[in-house]
Amino acid sequence: MRLRPHHLLCTQSYSGKGYDEAFVRNMNQITQKLRGPEPVPVEIVFSTDDLCAHCPNMLGENLCRDNDKVLHYDKMTARYFNIEEKTYIYQEITEKIREGMTPGLLEEICRGCEWYPVSACKRVLCQGVQSTEPCTPLIQDDKTSDSSLIENDL
Repeated sequence: MRLRPHHLLCTQSYSGKGYDEAFVRNMNQITQKLRGPEPVPVEIVFSTDDLCAHCPNMLGENLCRDNDKVLHYDKMTARYFNIEEKTYIYQEITEKIREGMTPGLLEEICRGCEWYPVSACKRVLCQGVQSTEPCTPLIQDDKTSDSSLIENDL
């Protein structure tokens, strides 16, 4: 399964809403597998992924109607959680994300997302954390700097 970085957030807090019936059906199938008892390998890609495949905003490979916004979500998620373009076990990487997430950090990453105000993002991803500490990356290194992400053709 292929997922872009910010979809590691979306798949955890998804609650059955979506753009249209085809998108919801696809999202339901993917999240059901990801939330199941078996470890699921996910290939992180800085491009369109398996969720994008049924999104009405996808215009083509690596091209979304809201491309700048989507690339920002990916860049921020990758930067704050040291996510690279490689294969992870979904349950392990999402646990790492939940452990490091704060409400302020979530707001920084997801600002402008139309689903953020109506989803379960804060409840699911922040696990009751009330901190509004400054948003700082968990790990900073050259692999996830802004320039390396651009070089990887986010």
